[in-house]
Amino acid sequence: MAPAPIDPQIVDVVQPKKDTLNLPDSARERLEKAGIDLSQGYPYRPAKPLYLDDVYNIRNYDRPHVDPGTRADPEKKALLSAAKEVIHLTKHIGTEIVGLQLKDLTDQQKDELGLLIAERSVVFFRDQDLSPQQQKQLGEWYGEVEVHPQVPQVPGVPGVTVIWPELQATEVAPSFRRPGGASRWHTDLVHERQPAGVTHLHNDTVPKVGGDTLWASGYAAYEKLSPEFRKIIDGKTAIYRSAHPYLDRNNPQAGLKYVEREHPLVRVHPATGWKALWVNRAMTDRIVGFDKAESDLILGYLYDVYEKNVDIQVRFKWTPKTSALWDNRITIHNASWDYEGNEPRHGTRVTSLAEKPFFDPDAPTRRQKLGLLGPDEL
Repeated sequence: MAPAPIDPQIVDVVQPKKDTLNLPDSARERLEKAGIDLSQGYPYRPAKPLYLDDVYNIRNYDRPHVDPGTRADPEKKALLSAAKEVIHLTKHIGTEIVGLQLKDLTDQQKDELGLLIAERSVVFFRDQDLSPQQQKQLGEWYGEVEVHPQVPQVPGVPGVTVIWPELQATEVAPSFRRPGGASRWHTDLVHERQPAGVTHLHNDTVPKVGGDTLWASGYAAYEKLSPEFRKIIDGKTAIYRSAHPYLDRNNPQAGLKYVEREHPLVRVHPATGWKALWVNRAMTDRIVGFDKAESDLILGYLYDVYEKNVDIQVRFKWTPKTSALWDNRITIHNASWDYEGNEPRHGTRVTSLAEKPFFDPDAPTRRQKLGLLGPDEL
């Protein structure tokens, strides 16, 4: 039986299988160019934890985290001056950088990119020549790279997750009415003691039509709330749960349970100092101290603010060899499955863990700090 790459105590109940799906040619070319050994099957399937306590014990301790954006030149001259073009895709969220290769960024440029991501929420780079190893190396700049035994990974490069809808469909078959998976508004790894910061998804293979990804701004979602409503949620905490369920080792007959962590509803980004709404419909379970009916009502409204205000969202059309880097502390995202699996899609993802979420009542909103407040926002 195979142990998990992150914790030798976790052993799968069955031997991981070799997948026999047809790897897209563009993905195979990229992986072979990077020297990835595909002879033992692809992707690598680590042991899946069966018991809840095993998952709780992964990284269950405080770890120091210094956000690279806090070191950056506020004007980001080294990064932006080197680009051929800088395209802001919407007013509130999303920027595309043209003419730079992520693998070639200097340390100063990586810090400045961290600050740009913190300000613009998600940043895109097309036409990237990027190996999984280089992707992981960049991820390590932004924090501890998350390695989890629950998900398939690139062989020999733990922490580089394989995002391959055809593979996921062998486990949970999607449909037009219930696409499932990432086709819902969510943010990554909220069940961690120190949840995700920057996630970097590189798609080497994408459908010709469809398969867009959407992101929404947590800064702007918070700013959509009235000043009086903000007082209700400022300083409150909620219970956030894992995407995957597990068994209680001492009472397996009780059924599946989720990892749960308590984090603030509104958090402050350490690089910008701005407040952001931090809830998502998929994994925020309940507000601490509220009755269920009260919690459901408030959370339902907050989800709607995030999901229904199209002016605080960006929808991105992928092209092959494109990277998106976004900050999970200040966004939610949603992957459209409108291509319905009729064309191949494949990519690799690296997620860097960040600080323990915190709230500061004296922190400003983004619009307040930038002098953008209207008369109804004061």
